[in-house]
Amino acid sequence: MPRFIAALAAALVLASCSGKTAAPVASPSPLAGGLARGLIAYVADGGVGVLDPASGKSTIVAPLQAGLFRVAGPVWAPAPNVDHPVLYFTVHDDRPAERRTTAGVVPYDWLFRVDPFAGTIEPIAASQDSQSEGPIGLVANAHYLSLTVGCCATYEVDTLDLTQATGPLKVLSKPPSQAAFFTQGAVPGSSGLLAVRAFGTGAWYWLNADAGVLNPFPLALGPDDGPIAISPDGTMVAVALPDHGAVIQSINSALPVASASPSGTAVATPSPHPSPTTLSPKKVNSKLQHPDGLAWSPDAKELALAVAGEIQLYAAGAADGTAPTKKYLTGANVSGLAWSGPIADRTYAMVKPSAGPQATVDALLTVTSLPAQADTSANRPLTKVYMWRFDSTKTSPIGAIADATATVLATYPPMSAGVLFHHWAATDPWALLGGCYRYRVVITGSVAPVATTFGLASNTLCSARPSPAPTATASPSHS
Repeated sequence: MPRFIAALAAALVLASCSGKTAAPVASPSPLAGGLARGLIAYVADGGVGVLDPASGKSTIVAPLQAGLFRVAGPVWAPAPNVDHPVLYFTVHDDRPAERRTTAGVVPYDWLFRVDPFAGTIEPIAASQDSQSEGPIGLVANAHYLSLTVGCCATYEVDTLDLTQATGPLKVLSKPPSQAAFFTQGAVPGSSGLLAVRAFGTGAWYWLNADAGVLNPFPLALGPDDGPIAISPDGTMVAVALPDHGAVIQSINSALPVASASPSGTAVATPSPHPSPTTLSPKKVNSKLQHPDGLAWSPDAKELALAVAGEIQLYAAGAADGTAPTKKYLTGANVSGLAWSGPIADRTYAMVKPSAGPQATVDALLTVTSLPAQADTSANRPLTKVYMWRFDSTKTSPIGAIADATATVLATYPPMSAGVLFHHWAATDPWALLGGCYRYRVVITGSVAPVATTFGLASNTLCSARPSPAPTATASPSHS
C-alpha cells in the first residue's frame, strides 16, 4: 500500500483557517454529578442522540426526519479548542433525485460535527454522490476519523486528522491502484491503526493511517464479521457476528514494527509489545441476531449493543445467554452507537439539542440551483460553471471575481464543477469544506455572467463578522 495519495485541494477548516495543530485546552475540573460513566451516543429514527447510562435519560441532539437520510456513525472524537468529546456523523440525502424533466434533490454525502453540550452543529465537508447510498463504517479515535465511501468494487477509505485545527481529508486506499476496504474499527487513543476488511476476499488488516500502509491483523476474523469495538485499554475486542450476537476476545493492538511492502502485501512482523493476557473467546448472548453496532463502557466492564432496533447493555464477564442488564430505546430503530469516556466537567442536565443538519443540506440545494434562464433543455449544454475556494478570514481577490475571463482563469484556476440537471455541483470528492472557507461561483455561457459567494455553514465572510475567527498565517491555496 503506497503512502497517502495527494490530499484534496485545500485544508478542512475546523476552528479557524490556519494550518496549525489544534490548540491545547485546559484539563477539565471534576463537577458534582459529572458523567463518570460517559454518554452513549446513538442514531435512531429521530436523529442522533445521547443517552445517560446512569439515569436512562436520552436526548436527540441532531434531529432528522425519518426516512430522508442515511446516517453513518455517530462517533465520539475531539474537536479544536474544546475540552470534551463531541459527536461526528455522516448523512446521505436519500430523497428522490432530480431528473431531466422532474424536480428533486442532488444527493450529497455530508460530514457533520455536533457538540451536545453547546447545542451547535457544524458541517465539516460535503461531497456530491449520485452513485452510492452514502458513507459507511464511520470510526474514530483521538487522532483519526475514517470512513468508507463508494460502491461496488470502488470503495475507498478517507481519513481526517483530528489533531490538526485544519486537516485535509486524505485518501488512504482507493481502487484501482489500491485495494477496496470497509472500515470496521479503530484502536483507541492516538493510534493510527484502523481495522479494515477487504472487499471481495473478506481478509482483515490494520490500515496504518500514520504510514499509509497495510499491517497484518492479529486475529482470524471471518469475511462477514464486523463491525468491531476495541476496549479503551486496547486489550479486548468485541466483534459483531453475522448472527448469534457478538464475541469478545483478546487482541494485540500495539503498532507492528515493520510496515507493508509497496505492493500493499502485509508483512507479518512480530510486535515488540507483549500480547495481552489471552482470554478464551466468549460469546455475548448468541441468541441474538447481528448487532449493528458495539461500544465499550469507559471501564470495559460493560458492552453496549445496537441490536433489534434498541440498545442492550451486557456485563462483559457474564456467561453466554445471560440477559442484558439494561435495555434502552426499544422501538426507536437504533442502528449505531458509541460510548464516550468519562466527561468529568459536564452533567446530563447540560445537554442541549442542536437544530440538526436539515437546514444546511437544503441551503446547499438552494444556492446550487441554476438560474431560470439556464435551466432549459436548450441552454443547459451551453451553461458553464466556474468555482473557486478562498479563506474568508481575510480579503481575497477571489471574492471579487465577476466573470470567468481568460485572465481570471489563468490567474486563478477554478475547481472542477459542472451542470447536472436543474443544479450545478462541484465534482471533486469532498470538494466543499466548512469553517471559514467560502466559494465564489460564476455561471455563464447560456446567460450573462452571474457571480455569487456561498459557504457550507454561512454565506457571510468570517472577516465580516463582529468577532471574526483568528486571521490565518497563510491563505489556503486555490485548486
